[in-house]
Amino acid sequence: MPLCALARRRRPGITATLAFGLTATALLWPDLASAHGLVGRAYLPFPPWLFAWAAGAVLIVSFVGLGRLWSAPRLEHPALGRRLLRLPSWLDPACGLIGVTLFALTIYSGVRGSQITTDNLTPTMVYVVFWVAVPILSAFLGDVFRPFNPWRAIARAIAWVGARTGTSDLVGAPLAYPDWLGRWPAVIGIFGFAWLELVFINRDDPSTLALLAAGYALVQLVGMAFFGIERWSERGDAFGVTFNLYAHLAPLEHREGAVYWRRPLSGLTEIETMPGTAPLLCTMIGTTTFDGASNGPVWRSVAPSVIGDFEHLGLSGPAALEITGALGILLCILLCAGVYWVGIRGMQSVSGEHQTRELGTRFVHTIIPIAFGYLLAHYFSLLVTQGQATASLISDPLGTGANIFGTAKLQVDWGLISAVVIWYVQVAALVGGHVSGLMVAHDRALVVYGDVEEAAESQRWMLLVMVTFTCFGLWLLSAVNT
Repeated sequence: MPLCALARRRRPGITATLAFGLTATALLWPDLASAHGLVGRAYLPFPPWLFAWAAGAVLIVSFVGLGRLWSAPRLEHPALGRRLLRLPSWLDPACGLIGVTLFALTIYSGVRGSQITTDNLTPTMVYVVFWVAVPILSAFLGDVFRPFNPWRAIARAIAWVGARTGTSDLVGAPLAYPDWLGRWPAVIGIFGFAWLELVFINRDDPSTLALLAAGYALVQLVGMAFFGIERWSERGDAFGVTFNLYAHLAPLEHREGAVYWRRPLSGLTEIETMPGTAPLLCTMIGTTTFDGASNGPVWRSVAPSVIGDFEHLGLSGPAALEITGALGILLCILLCAGVYWVGIRGMQSVSGEHQTRELGTRFVHTIIPIAFGYLLAHYFSLLVTQGQATASLISDPLGTGANIFGTAKLQVDWGLISAVVIWYVQVAALVGGHVSGLMVAHDRALVVYGDVEEAAESQRWMLLVMVTFTCFGLWLLSAVNT
């Protein structure tokens, strides 16, 4: 059947999908916006519902265009691209030294510095530089965290000393990493960090953050001692694994002491699938979803009664709040997992040759652009505002009035980027992430089904996933904070 006829035959289903998602978003759209890491949109030049319809239109046009113009895989098995530059051998240990120095400074500042959040370097380093700036850089420049990873650098230094003193023979060879464990340690780590950032009462306390960071590093060193430095870094280190997944979006690849150019998005097809990968990606999206939803009317109307129920069971107010928040995060993760599962089940109905588990594994990389779109949209305003404070805090990390680099007096320019521009960036991040997900999913469908018509039919369900995530993401950007 010609593609145009195929598109005509399926248009009602696609249109219904798009209309359902966009109508729901338009009906639910609130009048004000405010959430953690987000800015208001009270002065937008266009009605906000128009953005939802426009975003959906972009997805539907992309879907039709892919079905007509993308008839052969272009991202699978990419050839090694042109080498851009060779990295000197001393660069990796030098980056590790920088990472360890910054990590030590972060811990020292948290323990010995002022306990006023805005005067201490530690909260900004953890929540802005580490959690926001590093993954964004990874998505554009490749896995920049790996050479700077402080616990990896410490473990390598210990191994280097052990090899030269002969003490490493006393430890023995690392244990085999269990296949069933996969990336599940990273799932637990990201969930725990999200709970810390979004729910924990003392999340902004510098000394608490410093002690938790030191504890996390200790756990990583133990994991590396048991299972090997690189193996644990690739599977067990929550942040190393997460940032590496984002790095597969980048057009740059770091390999064998050199930087190579590769086709954008092609790195996603090389991700090693293993247990815990889909749960990790759903956790990445779900935790960001909770951050936005917790500032909205639905959560604010439900949470107090749940907290009250826990208090009636004998829990203190803070404990009840923290447990309720953990349940909210889990619910958002399960919601994202449910949306993905619906899309995969729909794809399975296209052809009985492929089971749900197989499809869920082979298409899991398509969620990564969505996760990055959510992260960039949600935290962009935080990065461009609080990120500026890094310049002054690095000169006075303890909040004692020092001016080490002469930048301590710099002030945050809150008008550096207008609210309208930030809103456009947020919408572009969401839509761009979902369009990229559609592209990667269509390319993989051509490989899995081996037929253009079946591939296009299967992607109706991925369109449903993308429209749902896009509309939900735009709604979160406009969550009421009253």
